[in-house]
Amino acid sequence: MILEVAILNIKPGQESAFEKDFQTAGKYISSIDGYIKHSLRRCVEQANKYLLLVEWQKLEDHTIGFRQSLQYLEWKKLLHHYYDPFPVVEHYEMLSANLPG
Repeated sequence: MILEVAILNIKPGQESAFEKDFQTAGKYISSIDGYIKHSLRRCVEQANKYLLLVEWQKLEDHTIGFRQSLQYLEWKKLLHHYYDPFPVVEHYEMLSANLPG
């Protein structure tokens, strides 16, 4: 499993519109083979800052499967104009986990 991580800085005053459009955009990313799940979190200290977490089965599911798809073009059209600056996207692999029990 690969975790995609992006910090999204949204243009001030556009947070509500971004959140609404993000709900719509979720159907595009979730339709891609290899997609597991995603979440969007808003920063407590900075209202226009968000954390996007997406789990993929493998790196290529994101970098090729999603980024080279028609669904990505729709995602881009809905969301990319909100970012300032454009986010850096990084990918992480699990090394260890603290499981309950």
